[in-house]
Amino acid sequence: MAIYAIKQKEESNDRLQQRFKKQVQKSGLLKILRERGTYKKPLTRRLARIRALKREDYRAQNKKKQFYSNM
Repeated sequence: MAIYAIKQKEESNDRLQQRFKKQVQKSGLLKILRERGTYKKPLTRRLARIRALKREDYRAQNKKKQFYSNM
């Protein structure tokens, strides 16, 4: 997927650069490249389980806060 911007009539270089930058941001290409740039060690089953339990606990606490706003 190539991203490019062709200069339009009487468009300044700054505006052209801004338009190109916006296209790159919308495509999500930089996010993908950053993720691929470093190696991520796969989670062990134990660590994944611990994180899931913590996440569940945080969600339960936040749900309580919705109903009891003075906590």
